Amino acid sequence: MSNPSTQSKVLSNALVTVFGGGGFIGNYVVQALLARGARVRVASRHPEKSWPLKPLANLGQLQFARCDITNPEHITKALSGADYVVNLVGAFAGDLSKLMGEAPGQIAAQAKSNNVKGFVHVSAIGGDEDSPTTYAKGKGLGERLVLEGFKNATVLRPSIVFGKDDNFLNMFGGLIEMAPVLPVFGPDAQLQLVYVDDVAEAIAVALEDPAKHGGKIFELGGPEVLTMMDINTRIAAAAGRESKFIAMPDGLSGLFAAMPLTPMSRDQWTLLKAGSVVSEDANTLADLGIEARPLGLFLDKWMTRYRRFGRFGLSNERSKKRKQSA
Repeated sequence: MSNPSTQSKVLSNALVTVFGGGGFIGNYVVQALLARGARVRVASRHPEKSWPLKPLANLGQLQFARCDITNPEHITKALSGADYVVNLVGAFAGDLSKLMGEAPGQIAAQAKSNNVKGFVHVSAIGGDEDSPTTYAKGKGLGERLVLEGFKNATVLRPSIVFGKDDNFLNMFGGLIEMAPVLPVFGPDAQLQLVYVDDVAEAIAVALEDPAKHGGKIFELGGPEVLTMMDINTRIAAAAGRESKFIAMPDGLSGLFAAMPLTPMSRDQWTLLKAGSVVSEDANTLADLGIEARPLGLFLDKWMTRYRRFGRFGLSNERSKKRKQSA
């Protein structure tokens, strides 16, 4: 993995505007940039979500700006004086064509006119203007407009991003804690989960050398490909839960996703079924000098909160050994 301390001269005291910096990935990106000595402006609808990062910054190193990226005037203000720009904004609801397509294109165009030195745009594996899903279509549009507006931009396309405070592992951990029997939608869907710190590092590395990484698209995935059934099974084991999982047929899963007020939309089901795996010929984390870290490196520790009796409980493996020796 790259070492921030050896490359911090590039970003030291530079002003980096991070659009969407108040979100899950944004908090890690801000930390990676602060560690390199950059001044960071978090531009977000809810910048207060990043306030817990204040103790990590030196005086005058961290700034917050309330920003709606669909408003060109907000973009202009957020870009004022910026040397580098990162766009992290993404969503599953709302006008996705405008939010993840047109707005990033506007940011790129303004960044170019402001002589910004480097631009990193975070999209997603599967982004495609011809996709039947509005999410992937919006991501694909955003990639095209960003590269048209700022030709030397770097586009990063991560798989599903995991971390100790994500909404993915913790959602399944919570469900497994509550119910001994659970359905698994898209049990054979293949995902290449990528660690959030590795994604944040990739963003910082790309910013540090736009001449080398600009104008390129990178697909970011972890070191292993897992199915949805694999993931559920691993989470249950890490939480010390003897859960039973039922593989749901695609027909029933699709019908469930099409119903109103369900936790999974039709778009999300379609994307899940397609999977999220790095293409064979893609630029990857390795091309950025980053060694991807596997889910198994962290899962046992993070799932402790979902064990019976938490830290005072036993994992499944230890519990079985105790029963066998009794």
